[in-house]
Amino acid sequence: MEIFLNILLLILGMVFLIKGADFFVEGSSNIAKALKIPSLIIGLTLVSIGTSAPELSVSVTSAIQGLNDLSFGNVIGSNIFNILIVVGISAIIHPIVVKKEMFRFDLPIYLGICVLLLLFAFLGSSSYELSLWESIVIFSLFFLYMIFLIFRGLKDSKKNKNIEEEEVVTEEIIDDSFMGKIKKIWKKKPWWLNLLLVAIGLLGIIFGGNFVVDSASSLAISFGMSEALVGLTIVSIGTSLPELVTSMVAAKKGENDIAVGNAVGSCIFNIVLILGLSSTIRPMHISTDSIIDIVCMLVSGLLIFFFALFKKKIVRWQGLVFVVLYILYFSYIIGRQYFAY
Repeated sequence: MEIFLNILLLILGMVFLIKGADFFVEGSSNIAKALKIPSLIIGLTLVSIGTSAPELSVSVTSAIQGLNDLSFGNVIGSNIFNILIVVGISAIIHPIVVKKEMFRFDLPIYLGICVLLLLFAFLGSSSYELSLWESIVIFSLFFLYMIFLIFRGLKDSKKNKNIEEEEVVTEEIIDDSFMGKIKKIWKKKPWWLNLLLVAIGLLGIIFGGNFVVDSASSLAISFGMSEALVGLTIVSIGTSLPELVTSMVAAKKGENDIAVGNAVGSCIFNIVLILGLSSTIRPMHISTDSIIDIVCMLVSGLLIFFFALFKKKIVRWQGLVFVVLYILYFSYIIGRQYFAY
Protein backbone atom coordinates (compact mmCIF):
# COMPACT_ATOMS: atom_id res chain seq x y z
CA MET A 1 0.00 0.00 0.00
CA GLU A 2 2.85 2.38 0.88
CA ILE A 3 4.59 1.68 -2.44
CA PHE A 4 1.38 2.38 -4.37
CA LEU A 5 0.93 5.67 -2.46
CA ASN A 6 4.52 6.74 -3.26
CA ILE A 7 4.03 5.97 -6.97
CA LEU A 8 0.82 8.03 -6.92
CA LEU A 9 2.61 10.92 -5.18
CA LEU A 10 5.48 10.69 -7.70
CA ILE A 11 3.06 10.97 -10.65
CA LEU A 12 1.15 13.77 -8.91
CA GLY A 13 4.42 15.59 -8.23
CA MET A 14 5.43 15.34 -11.91
CA VAL A 15 2.05 16.79 -12.96
CA PHE A 16 2.42 19.65 -10.46
CA LEU A 17 5.96 20.35 -11.72
CA ILE A 18 5.07 20.39 -15.42
CA LYS A 19 1.80 22.34 -15.11
CA GLY A 20 3.35 24.65 -12.52
CA ALA A 21 6.15 25.50 -14.94
CA ASP A 22 3.56 26.15 -17.70
CA PHE A 23 1.55 28.52 -15.50
CA PHE A 24 4.69 30.28 -14.28
CA VAL A 25 5.98 30.90 -17.81
CA GLU A 26 2.55 32.00 -19.06
CA GLY A 27 1.95 34.49 -16.25
CA SER A 28 5.53 35.80 -16.19
CA SER A 29 5.59 36.29 -19.96
CA ASN A 30 2.34 38.27 -19.91
CA ILE A 31 3.57 40.48 -17.07
CA ALA A 32 6.87 41.05 -18.88
CA LYS A 33 5.02 42.01 -22.08
CA ALA A 34 2.81 44.41 -20.12
CA LEU A 35 6.01 46.05 -18.81
CA LYS A 36 7.17 46.44 -22.46
CA ILE A 37 10.01 43.91 -22.11
CA PRO A 38 10.85 42.61 -25.64
CA SER A 39 9.43 39.16 -26.40
CA LEU A 40 12.88 38.03 -27.54
CA ILE A 41 14.32 38.65 -24.06
CA ILE A 42 11.33 36.89 -22.49
CA GLY A 43 11.94 33.83 -24.65
CA LEU A 44 15.67 33.70 -23.91
CA THR A 45 15.21 34.08 -20.15
CA LEU A 46 11.81 33.27 -18.62
CA VAL A 47 10.76 30.57 -21.09
CA SER A 48 14.14 28.81 -21.20
CA ILE A 49 14.41 28.78 -17.41
CA GLY A 50 10.76 27.78 -17.10
CA THR A 51 11.28 24.56 -19.07
CA SER A 52 14.08 23.66 -16.63
CA ALA A 53 11.95 24.48 -13.56
CA PRO A 54 11.04 20.82 -12.82
CA GLU A 55 14.71 19.77 -12.71
CA LEU A 56 15.56 22.91 -10.71
CA SER A 57 12.88 22.26 -8.10
CA VAL A 58 13.79 18.58 -7.66
CA SER A 59 17.56 19.15 -7.48
CA VAL A 60 17.42 22.13 -5.10
CA THR A 61 14.93 20.32 -2.82
CA SER A 62 17.18 17.25 -2.86
CA ALA A 63 20.25 19.35 -2.03
CA ILE A 64 18.48 21.05 0.90
CA GLN A 65 17.45 17.63 2.26
CA GLY A 66 21.00 16.32 1.84
CA LEU A 67 20.07 13.91 -0.99
CA ASN A 68 23.00 14.91 -3.19
CA ASP A 69 23.08 11.69 -5.21
CA LEU A 70 19.45 12.22 -6.22
CA SER A 71 20.15 15.84 -7.15
CA PHE A 72 23.28 14.99 -9.16
CA GLY A 73 21.67 11.98 -10.85
CA ASN A 74 18.67 14.08 -11.87
CA VAL A 75 20.85 16.61 -13.73
CA ILE A 76 23.13 14.10 -15.47
CA GLY A 77 20.27 11.72 -16.27
CA SER A 78 18.15 14.56 -17.70
CA ASN A 79 20.99 15.68 -19.97
CA ILE A 80 21.63 12.18 -21.33
CA PHE A 81 17.87 11.74 -21.87
CA ASN A 82 17.63 15.13 -23.62
CA ILE A 83 20.40 14.31 -26.08
CA LEU A 84 19.79 10.63 -26.82
CA ILE A 85 15.98 10.42 -26.51
CA VAL A 86 14.67 13.96 -27.14
CA VAL A 87 16.99 14.64 -30.10
CA GLY A 88 16.90 10.99 -31.21
CA ILE A 89 13.10 10.68 -31.37
CA SER A 90 12.82 14.16 -32.94
CA ALA A 91 15.25 13.08 -35.70
CA ILE A 92 13.27 9.88 -36.30
CA ILE A 93 10.08 11.94 -36.73
CA HIS A 94 11.80 14.40 -39.06
CA PRO A 95 15.53 14.85 -39.93
CA ILE A 96 16.93 17.72 -37.82
CA VAL A 97 18.86 20.52 -39.51
CA VAL A 98 21.59 21.78 -37.18
CA LYS A 99 22.18 25.47 -37.83
CA LYS A 100 25.59 27.10 -38.05
CA GLU A 101 24.97 29.01 -34.80
CA MET A 102 24.54 25.71 -32.98
CA PHE A 103 28.02 24.60 -34.14
CA ARG A 104 29.59 27.97 -33.39
CA PHE A 105 28.09 28.60 -29.97
CA ASP A 106 25.73 26.21 -28.17
CA LEU A 107 27.32 22.81 -28.78
CA PRO A 108 30.91 23.99 -28.04
CA ILE A 109 29.63 25.75 -24.88
CA TYR A 110 27.84 22.59 -23.75
CA LEU A 111 30.85 20.35 -24.43
CA GLY A 112 33.13 22.85 -22.68
CA ILE A 113 30.93 22.84 -19.57
CA CYS A 114 30.94 19.01 -19.52
CA VAL A 115 34.75 19.00 -19.71
CA LEU A 116 34.93 21.62 -16.93
CA LEU A 117 32.73 19.43 -14.73
CA LEU A 118 35.05 16.47 -15.31
CA LEU A 119 38.12 18.58 -14.52
CA PHE A 120 36.58 19.81 -11.28
CA ALA A 121 35.71 16.23 -10.31
CA PHE A 122 39.29 15.01 -10.87
CA LEU A 123 41.61 17.99 -10.49
CA GLY A 124 39.76 20.37 -8.18
CA SER A 125 40.48 21.23 -4.57
CA SER A 126 39.29 17.76 -3.54
CA SER A 127 38.96 14.86 -5.96
CA TYR A 128 35.52 13.34 -6.55
CA GLU A 129 33.75 16.33 -5.03
CA LEU A 130 32.34 19.67 -6.14
CA SER A 131 33.62 22.11 -3.54
CA LEU A 132 31.96 25.45 -2.76
CA TRP A 133 34.26 27.55 -4.95
CA GLU A 134 33.93 25.12 -7.87
CA SER A 135 30.13 25.25 -7.52
CA ILE A 136 30.21 29.05 -7.50
CA VAL A 137 32.30 29.02 -10.70
CA ILE A 138 29.75 26.74 -12.40
CA PHE A 139 26.81 28.81 -11.11
CA SER A 140 28.44 32.07 -12.29
CA LEU A 141 28.55 30.62 -15.82
CA PHE A 142 24.74 30.72 -15.75
CA PHE A 143 24.75 34.53 -15.54
CA LEU A 144 27.46 34.83 -18.20
CA TYR A 145 25.49 32.52 -20.51
CA MET A 146 22.30 34.55 -19.94
CA ILE A 147 24.09 37.79 -20.84
CA PHE A 148 25.57 36.10 -23.90
CA LEU A 149 22.13 34.86 -24.98
CA ILE A 150 20.55 38.29 -24.60
CA PHE A 151 23.27 40.07 -26.62
CA ARG A 152 23.22 37.35 -29.25
CA GLY A 153 19.43 37.50 -29.45
CA LEU A 154 19.38 41.29 -29.79
CA LYS A 155 21.96 41.07 -32.56
CA ASP A 156 19.94 38.44 -34.42
CA SER A 157 16.72 40.42 -34.00
CA LYS A 158 18.16 43.30 -36.02
CA LYS A 159 18.41 40.93 -38.98
CA ASN A 160 14.83 39.75 -38.55
CA LYS A 161 12.79 42.86 -37.74
CA ASN A 162 9.67 41.60 -39.46
CA ILE A 163 9.32 38.34 -37.50
CA GLU A 164 7.68 39.89 -34.45
CA GLU A 165 5.31 41.95 -36.61
CA GLU A 166 4.24 38.80 -38.46
CA GLU A 167 3.58 37.04 -35.13
CA VAL A 168 1.37 39.92 -33.97
CA VAL A 169 -0.61 39.84 -37.21
CA THR A 170 -1.00 36.05 -36.94
CA GLU A 171 -2.29 36.34 -33.37
CA GLU A 172 -4.89 38.89 -34.45
CA ILE A 173 -6.31 36.63 -37.16
CA ILE A 174 -8.74 34.77 -34.93
CA ASP A 175 -12.19 33.76 -36.12
CA ASP A 176 -15.35 35.38 -34.75
CA SER A 177 -16.80 32.10 -33.51
CA PHE A 178 -17.62 31.51 -29.85
CA MET A 179 -14.26 29.74 -29.26
CA GLY A 180 -12.50 32.54 -31.12
CA LYS A 181 -13.95 35.12 -28.73
CA ILE A 182 -12.96 32.99 -25.74
CA LYS A 183 -9.38 32.88 -27.06
CA LYS A 184 -9.35 36.67 -27.42
CA ILE A 185 -10.52 37.12 -23.83
CA TRP A 186 -7.95 34.59 -22.58
CA LYS A 187 -5.10 36.31 -24.41
CA LYS A 188 -5.99 39.63 -22.74
CA LYS A 189 -5.75 38.42 -19.15
CA PRO A 190 -6.04 41.11 -16.44
CA TRP A 191 -2.92 41.80 -14.34
CA TRP A 192 -4.33 40.03 -11.28
CA LEU A 193 -4.91 36.84 -13.27
CA ASN A 194 -1.30 36.85 -14.48
CA LEU A 195 -0.09 37.31 -10.89
CA LEU A 196 -2.35 34.44 -9.87
CA LEU A 197 -0.86 32.25 -12.62
CA VAL A 198 2.66 33.05 -11.40
CA ALA A 199 1.69 32.28 -7.79
CA ILE A 200 -0.05 29.00 -8.71
CA GLY A 201 2.90 28.06 -10.92
CA LEU A 202 5.43 28.66 -8.14
CA LEU A 203 3.33 26.68 -5.66
CA GLY A 204 3.02 23.84 -8.18
CA ILE A 205 6.79 23.80 -8.75
CA ILE A 206 7.58 23.87 -5.01
CA PHE A 207 5.02 21.27 -3.91
CA GLY A 208 5.67 19.13 -6.98
CA GLY A 209 9.38 19.12 -6.24
CA ASN A 210 8.77 18.07 -2.65
CA PHE A 211 6.36 15.30 -3.73
CA VAL A 212 8.82 13.95 -6.30
CA VAL A 213 11.84 13.99 -3.95
CA ASP A 214 10.02 12.46 -0.99
CA SER A 215 8.23 9.75 -2.99
CA ALA A 216 11.32 8.95 -5.09
CA SER A 217 13.43 8.56 -1.94
CA SER A 218 10.83 6.24 -0.37
CA LEU A 219 10.62 4.17 -3.57
CA ALA A 220 14.41 3.89 -3.65
CA ILE A 221 14.39 2.43 -0.16
CA SER A 222 11.44 0.12 -0.93
CA PHE A 223 13.01 -1.33 -4.11
CA GLY A 224 16.61 -1.29 -2.85
CA MET A 225 17.57 1.37 -5.42
CA SER A 226 20.23 3.97 -4.75
CA GLU A 227 19.40 7.70 -4.78
CA ALA A 228 21.65 8.13 -7.82
CA LEU A 229 19.81 5.41 -9.77
CA VAL A 230 16.41 6.95 -8.98
CA GLY A 231 17.72 10.34 -10.12
CA LEU A 232 19.22 8.92 -13.32
CA THR A 233 16.05 7.02 -14.27
CA ILE A 234 12.62 7.78 -12.80
CA VAL A 235 13.15 11.41 -11.80
CA SER A 236 15.29 12.50 -14.78
CA ILE A 237 12.87 11.01 -17.31
CA GLY A 238 9.85 12.52 -15.56
CA THR A 239 11.32 16.02 -15.32
CA SER A 240 12.50 15.86 -18.97
CA LEU A 241 9.01 15.16 -20.36
CA PRO A 242 8.36 18.88 -21.16
CA GLU A 243 11.48 18.99 -23.36
CA LEU A 244 10.51 15.71 -25.05
CA VAL A 245 6.96 16.86 -25.87
CA THR A 246 8.14 20.32 -27.01
CA SER A 247 10.82 18.91 -29.31
CA MET A 248 8.56 16.19 -30.77
CA VAL A 249 5.87 18.76 -31.63
CA ALA A 250 8.52 21.09 -33.07
CA ALA A 251 10.02 18.27 -35.17
CA LYS A 252 6.58 17.28 -36.48
CA LYS A 253 6.00 20.88 -37.60
CA GLY A 254 9.43 21.02 -39.24
CA GLU A 255 10.80 23.49 -36.66
CA ASN A 256 14.07 21.59 -36.44
CA ASP A 257 16.14 24.34 -34.84
CA ILE A 258 13.65 24.48 -31.96
CA ALA A 259 13.82 20.71 -31.48
CA VAL A 260 17.61 20.51 -31.11
CA GLY A 261 17.99 23.98 -29.59
CA ASN A 262 15.50 23.17 -26.84
CA ALA A 263 17.37 19.99 -25.90
CA VAL A 264 20.91 21.44 -25.97
CA GLY A 265 19.82 24.69 -24.26
CA SER A 266 18.14 22.72 -21.46
CA CYS A 267 21.32 20.66 -20.99
CA ILE A 268 23.39 23.83 -20.54
CA PHE A 269 20.92 25.25 -18.02
CA ASN A 270 20.77 21.93 -16.16
CA ILE A 271 24.50 22.12 -15.42
CA VAL A 272 25.22 25.83 -14.91
CA LEU A 273 21.96 26.76 -13.16
CA ILE A 274 20.63 23.61 -11.51
CA LEU A 275 23.81 21.70 -10.66
CA GLY A 276 25.67 24.95 -9.92
CA LEU A 277 22.98 26.18 -7.48
CA SER A 278 22.39 22.76 -5.88
CA SER A 279 26.09 22.13 -5.21
CA THR A 280 26.46 25.69 -3.87
CA ILE A 281 23.77 24.90 -1.30
CA ARG A 282 25.56 21.69 -0.30
CA PRO A 283 28.93 20.48 -1.75
CA MET A 284 28.46 17.28 -3.75
CA HIS A 285 30.45 14.07 -3.57
CA ILE A 286 30.96 12.52 -7.02
CA SER A 287 31.25 8.74 -7.05
CA THR A 288 33.19 6.67 -9.58
CA ASP A 289 29.90 5.66 -11.19
CA SER A 290 28.95 9.34 -11.49
CA ILE A 291 32.24 10.03 -13.29
CA ILE A 292 31.24 7.39 -15.86
CA ASP A 293 27.83 9.08 -16.21
CA ILE A 294 29.49 12.46 -16.85
CA VAL A 295 31.65 10.84 -19.54
CA CYS A 296 28.50 9.34 -21.12
CA MET A 297 26.91 12.80 -21.05
CA LEU A 298 29.98 14.29 -22.77
CA VAL A 299 30.09 11.50 -25.39
CA SER A 300 26.40 11.98 -26.23
CA GLY A 301 27.10 15.68 -26.90
CA LEU A 302 30.10 14.79 -29.06
CA LEU A 303 27.90 12.40 -31.07
CA ILE A 304 25.54 15.21 -32.06
CA PHE A 305 28.50 17.36 -33.05
CA PHE A 306 30.19 14.71 -35.22
CA PHE A 307 26.97 13.27 -36.70
CA ALA A 308 25.94 16.70 -37.93
CA LEU A 309 29.44 17.97 -38.75
CA PHE A 310 29.45 17.12 -42.47
CA LYS A 311 25.81 17.15 -43.59
CA LYS A 312 24.68 19.76 -41.03
CA LYS A 313 21.76 17.55 -40.09
CA ILE A 314 20.82 14.54 -37.97
CA VAL A 315 18.96 12.00 -40.09
CA ARG A 316 16.59 9.21 -39.06
CA TRP A 317 19.13 6.38 -38.80
CA GLN A 318 21.30 8.56 -36.55
CA GLY A 319 18.27 9.33 -34.38
CA LEU A 320 17.66 5.59 -34.12
CA VAL A 321 21.30 5.12 -33.02
CA PHE A 322 20.72 7.69 -30.27
CA VAL A 323 17.63 5.84 -28.98
CA VAL A 324 19.45 2.46 -29.03
CA LEU A 325 22.40 4.00 -27.15
CA TYR A 326 20.04 5.30 -24.47
CA ILE A 327 18.48 1.85 -24.07
CA LEU A 328 22.00 0.40 -23.67
CA TYR A 329 22.94 3.12 -21.16
CA PHE A 330 19.70 2.57 -19.23
CA SER A 331 20.39 -1.16 -19.11
CA TYR A 332 23.94 -0.47 -17.92
CA ILE A 333 22.96 1.76 -14.98
CA ILE A 334 20.34 -0.78 -13.88
CA GLY A 335 22.82 -3.63 -14.22
CA ARG A 336 25.68 -1.93 -12.38
CA GLN A 337 23.59 -1.73 -9.21
CA TYR A 338 21.83 -5.07 -9.22
CA PHE A 339 24.53 -7.22 -10.87
CA ALA A 340 27.70 -5.50 -9.67
CA TYR A 341 28.52 -8.24 -7.22
